[in-house]
Amino acid sequence: MVEELAPKVSVVVREFNPNKDREKVEGVERICEVGPSGKISLFTDLHGDPICRIRNSPTFNMLVAEIDEEIVGMIRGCIKTVTCGKKQLNRKNNNDTDPTKHVPIYTKVAYILGLRVSPSHRRIRIGLKLVQTMEQWFKDNGAEYSYIATENDNVASVNLFTQKCGYSKFRTPSILVNPVFGHKVKTLSNKYTIIKLNQNDAELLYRNRFSTTEFFPRDIDSVLKNNLSLGTFVAVPRGSYEFDTWPGSDRFLLNPPESWAVVSVWNCKDVFTLVVRGVSIVKRMFSKLTRVLDRTMPWLKLPSVPNFFKPFGLHFMYGLGGDGPDSVQMVRALCGFAHNLAKESGCSVVATEVSSLEPLRFGVPHWKMLSCEEDLWCIKRLGEDYSDGSVGDWTKSPPCFSIFVDPREF
Repeated sequence: MVEELAPKVSVVVREFNPNKDREKVEGVERICEVGPSGKISLFTDLHGDPICRIRNSPTFNMLVAEIDEEIVGMIRGCIKTVTCGKKQLNRKNNNDTDPTKHVPIYTKVAYILGLRVSPSHRRIRIGLKLVQTMEQWFKDNGAEYSYIATENDNVASVNLFTQKCGYSKFRTPSILVNPVFGHKVKTLSNKYTIIKLNQNDAELLYRNRFSTTEFFPRDIDSVLKNNLSLGTFVAVPRGSYEFDTWPGSDRFLLNPPESWAVVSVWNCKDVFTLVVRGVSIVKRMFSKLTRVLDRTMPWLKLPSVPNFFKPFGLHFMYGLGGDGPDSVQMVRALCGFAHNLAKESGCSVVATEVSSLEPLRFGVPHWKMLSCEEDLWCIKRLGEDYSDGSVGDWTKSPPCFSIFVDPREF
């Protein structure tokens, strides 16, 4: 696609060619990641693979924008089938104690991420053209909705999507980030038992209890069986089960304990690493001091700050759920377990993303200075038809208590 931007200037939008575009794309990424002077910025190292953050999605694409064979922008997108609502399925068995059951309503949704435009070529509609071209690719591949995630205070991004591209503000989930300390944390092992499920049990548990959760991926089996998924872990009251007496998810769901919780862990470290830049010398010295004190006096278990000023990795917790009066405390125990798993893997951060209405979020330990309380999701309806029955316009639906954040897109 070619569009005239000004006399003697034209932009070409085409698919990314890994054989010739890799270095040029990395150059644009580096320019765009540098924050304003005097402000903290986060640099993402994609390890030489510009499509690494979408590669594990069912369908994906990356476009680049060129002016005179110089790459000046890029955009990434992926498509999957997710839950957008639920409906009641009437049962004909009169002996069934639950005469109705909610089943998911699915839709094909596209996700835009990694939109970048070189600072020297902004305000000439390159970002708009990239979005429009990607949206056309979404439509050609059957997507019914498109959504993006951006910082609430990123005025330029919010205006581009809401004012120029027709997106509406949809959800404001919270990204909760906790540092990995130099020592392991307690997981309340004297009160709860944490069991690692096999992939089949994990899939069965998620499909039975979470398939009606908004944004739940229909191909959850592909997520759980991916090499980056480190496992699914269930917390139950001590004495309920041990690993060798775990009855399987089907029997567990028929008679669950009064309280339980579940979480899965995704290894982002093998996909990309992060570096914090723009931090003052004083803050750097303070963070180093906490590490020194923790090493010299480990028995105090001081909350040392990891070295965020060199490349560091993270683990992402997804599929957070549970039930019962102790479920929040069980989530806290699972987060402690995930923290220790990340420490063993050499990661500096454990993160998750949950709905702002999620009651279990109170069990997720996090540092406010590292977290984002309102990550803005904007959505747009691409087609006129709705899949799997009438759900109404999903873009106008009220927020749910929970959402399922796909780790392949974090």
